[in-house]
Amino acid sequence: MRYNRRMNTPPRILCLTMNPSVDLATETESVVPTHKLRCGDTLHDAGGGGVNVARVLTRLGGRCVALCPTGGSPGQWLEKRMRDEGLDSVFLPIADETRVSFTVHEHSTGAEFRFVMPGPHLSEAEWMACLQHLESLSDFPDLVVASGSLPPGVPADFYARVARLCHQRGARLVLDASGPALAAALAEGVFLFKPNLKELAELSGQTLETPAQWQAAARQLVLDGRSEIVALTLGHLGALLVTREAMWFAPPLDMPVASAVGAGDSFVAGLVWAWQHGMPMDQAFAWGVAAGSAALLTAGTGLARPDDVRRLFTKVQVRAVA
Repeated sequence: MRYNRRMNTPPRILCLTMNPSVDLATETESVVPTHKLRCGDTLHDAGGGGVNVARVLTRLGGRCVALCPTGGSPGQWLEKRMRDEGLDSVFLPIADETRVSFTVHEHSTGAEFRFVMPGPHLSEAEWMACLQHLESLSDFPDLVVASGSLPPGVPADFYARVARLCHQRGARLVLDASGPALAAALAEGVFLFKPNLKELAELSGQTLETPAQWQAAARQLVLDGRSEIVALTLGHLGALLVTREAMWFAPPLDMPVASAVGAGDSFVAGLVWAWQHGMPMDQAFAWGVAAGSAALLTAGTGLARPDDVRRLFTKVQVRAVA
């Protein structure tokens, strides 16, 4: 993908997060019922799909604006943390409190338990304010990255409305969502959809057990016009990128896994960062795989680190699929 750039400036990117969170991560020896679980030190991070994308994109040296609704004390903490990380951000106030989610690493088994809260209830005026902010932008972004769940109160067609707005303003929408909100947006058509294998199976209504089935399901989304590009992350099986003209596969890297939190968001950030720097599709895919893999090396909600991304990029192998 290459953009028609204005005065040779990089594409402008906005990362939209309707359900941001304060993410906590800790560890304990064993997760058991009833008993008090004595935990180790707690890590605190700004979280939520689009926020994570913005964090990694900014770390890599990319530029973007993060947009999200925030409320209460957790919202104030989130705003400060994002500013401290150097994120260019816009916060829209809500009456309810921003959610707090947490991850627990169990020493005895190495398992990771992720507790994800539903989020605050947004009134119609509050979620409409997010759309109105986008509509009011005189200098609309070239690329909108909408990632994460919708909080209670936000209608299932919210991302579909964002997709229509992007079409009207000549922008492209990168979407990482699931369920009815995803289906509604895909009916409008998006630029890129990033599912994992479970999400793609649910969307297709099929049991996707073989590479041929993954490829066919992803390609069908493209042929149907629901997404110009499908970027399928397969965890320990690798990743697949599908366009109307081509398909690429990247096998997984052999590496230790500290945490899978934020790997998908880091993948999107690496992909978008490479596009922002004018790289061709297959090379951008490789950077996405490198960033997603780098996130596996950091504990809790640490996300991908630039040095790890650059090092792993040299090990990513991307091959065309016939």
